[in-house]
Amino acid sequence: MSTEKKICYHCGEACDREHIVFEEKDFCCNGCKTVYEILNQNDLCVYYDLEKNPGVSLKSKKFDEKYAFLDNEDIWNMILDYYDGERARVTLYIPSIHCSSCIWLLENLYKLTDGLNHSRVNFVKKEFSADFDPRIISLRKLVELLDTLGYEPKISLDDSTKKSKTDENRSLYIKIGVAGFAFGNIMLLSFPEYFGFEGLEDNVRRFMSWLNILLSLPVVFYCASDYFHSALAGLSKKYVNIDVPISIGIFVLFARSLYEIISQSGPGYLDSLSGLLFFLLVGKWFQNYTYQGMSFERDYKSYFPLAIYKYKRKELISIPVSNIEKGDRIRVRNQEIVPADSVLISDHANIDYSFVTGESNPVSKKAGDYIYAGGRQVGGSIDMEVVKPVSQSYLTQLWNNEAFAKGKDDGFQRLIDRISKYFTFAVLVIAMIAFAFWFRIDLRTALNAFTAVLIVACPCALTLSAPFTFGTTMRIFGKMKFYLKNVHVIEKLLHITHVVFDKTGTITYNQAGIVHYEGIEVEKEDFRRIKALAMNSTHPLSRLLAESINESTDNITLEKYAEITGAGLQAEVAGHFYKLGNWDFVREKEKENPVSSGATQIFVSKNRKVLGMFRIENKYREGIREVAEELKKSYRFSILTGDNESEEGRLKEIFGDDAIYRFRQSPQDKLDYIAELQRKGEKVLMIGDGLNDAGALQQSDVGISVTDDTTSFTPASDAIMTSGSLKYLTKFIDFSRAAHRIVIAAFIISFIYNILGISFAITGKLSPLIAAILMPLSSISVVIFATTVTRAMARIRKMA
Repeated sequence: MSTEKKICYHCGEACDREHIVFEEKDFCCNGCKTVYEILNQNDLCVYYDLEKNPGVSLKSKKFDEKYAFLDNEDIWNMILDYYDGERARVTLYIPSIHCSSCIWLLENLYKLTDGLNHSRVNFVKKEFSADFDPRIISLRKLVELLDTLGYEPKISLDDSTKKSKTDENRSLYIKIGVAGFAFGNIMLLSFPEYFGFEGLEDNVRRFMSWLNILLSLPVVFYCASDYFHSALAGLSKKYVNIDVPISIGIFVLFARSLYEIISQSGPGYLDSLSGLLFFLLVGKWFQNYTYQGMSFERDYKSYFPLAIYKYKRKELISIPVSNIEKGDRIRVRNQEIVPADSVLISDHANIDYSFVTGESNPVSKKAGDYIYAGGRQVGGSIDMEVVKPVSQSYLTQLWNNEAFAKGKDDGFQRLIDRISKYFTFAVLVIAMIAFAFWFRIDLRTALNAFTAVLIVACPCALTLSAPFTFGTTMRIFGKMKFYLKNVHVIEKLLHITHVVFDKTGTITYNQAGIVHYEGIEVEKEDFRRIKALAMNSTHPLSRLLAESINESTDNITLEKYAEITGAGLQAEVAGHFYKLGNWDFVREKEKENPVSSGATQIFVSKNRKVLGMFRIENKYREGIREVAEELKKSYRFSILTGDNESEEGRLKEIFGDDAIYRFRQSPQDKLDYIAELQRKGEKVLMIGDGLNDAGALQQSDVGISVTDDTTSFTPASDAIMTSGSLKYLTKFIDFSRAAHRIVIAAFIISFIYNILGISFAITGKLSPLIAAILMPLSSISVVIFATTVTRAMARIRKMA
């Protein structure tokens, strides 16, 4: 009778207490067998091809009322990121996510159950995000499904924004301790060999050698396990990663040592082996510590300063989103983002959740309704009470929603992928050639050369050059109020050939300009109503007009408010119908347009009769003339505006006769013009106000939204620039080129290190111990070079 221990096909644990055979496969419990059946029925058994025994043990898995609390709607609001009755979104922390099979299964989970629309995994944070239909599958059922599959979420109700995360470094610390203990003791036991003591009896020498083997076992099978697992996972997917040569080097040293000690032909290399693992793990810890120390710089995009209006003693003041507290009463204007989960105080609202769901149909809300962060108000201003402040990183995550992605023009990553594909294979070939050469001369030198080549070669520095250089660049730009969506924007800026400017609110000041009313005489009450109408809009001209009217808007209520993009505003106030906007929008029967040269006009009508117009003499932003002069040297550029030709002369004084000018442009016209330039092969940088220009910003290769505050940024933009930073535009583009050159320099340094390291290693004079120290130092040195030189360049250019 066979005594072979059966291993569970799903989780890899021994089938000791229970042994179930199904379809000629062994399972340790009904839970593991059930998961296999579910996957098999849905043609998802490739899960087991990605990694051997990838599942989590499900012995004694019973739910009963374990997740009954998730049926409570009050708890939904604490856990869900979004809920509207038909669609819900949740992010759960799942500590058992541990390999590529986990990612594959969880991201294909929608195939297992109805109602789950989409799911994604953040492997680094061990977070699972899902969009689901709560009418088909409840939150409780979703969590139970995850638990059934072995992925139990950790749900904390004390503070739903803080996930209960274990210390991921704990295992690394233990491995360093074990390797260090073994290294020290093996060296101590090997002293007689080091100093050539001849008087030691053979029995004692043999006993000390066997003690060394005993001490080395946890080093090889525990401390080196991550390297072996990573290498096997890569090979199972027919990919040779950097852990393959390291694993081969560890295995060769261990096997050779066992042979020498057992055959009594030598003392082996267990001291070098344990030292190698110790320094590899210490280097890994130091590398992680270094990267974490710089993580703020790499994640700086999460800290762009959103602002919102808050009531303080019945007055509205602007405050950063980070200062919002539970219970605060805030005002959200037309097209502004709701920054925190809130309850609606106003009678009604129309919330566009395209930022969250990708669908642009506004959802009607009434007083008392719960509104989730990330929604955008469409219509008049609304008042809300904050019930759960949201982190800025969540809003930035929405900004990076794939629905607004333009495709990554990441040339560096493609280059790194091509190099990495052949790098490890080349290292293995060189190591074998070195071994074959030295084998005929000296076996010890051959082993040294073979192992040192495998250990010292490292492509990691290549992969780190671009992220740290561009990450530091993002931090520098952020300090100058230029906030990028991601590092790919920097690389896209290098390829720009044509710059397109919007006029109003982009190259002109929002709150500076001379406003004159021309028309029939109107009453004070009309001016109060016109101001109230203008205040509901975030358009630069509306805001300027509202600021220019020195009247109170107390006790004025707008009805049927609407903002027609590129045209104007309209609403009913006290039974009268007002319109505010361009001539074509406001006029009824009038045919003549009373154009006033040299100024922008905003027309106003009451009860479908034109009252007159507000003439605005725009003030152009400081430094825009100098920016135009610099851009002329390298780029073609265009000026687009919804205004008439009244300021063409002033624009030509700034941008010259060679620029292309297009007036009376609707948002669609702007988008079409960008597309036309791209069809001609141009790489277009669009700079607009982020509202009427959203389509053009999305269409462009790089879209920058210029604003006096960041309450109404658009997900279509690749970057947000405060108005005061527009004068530094050419500096930002030039610094992007400098960052590109720094990455190339870091690449060269990495290549030189690998060439010198491998050249020295094949001579047999580089011990594996020293190679283990050099490998992480190479990555750290490249990271330090990239960040230090980038900062130095910023100081030289007076950008830091």
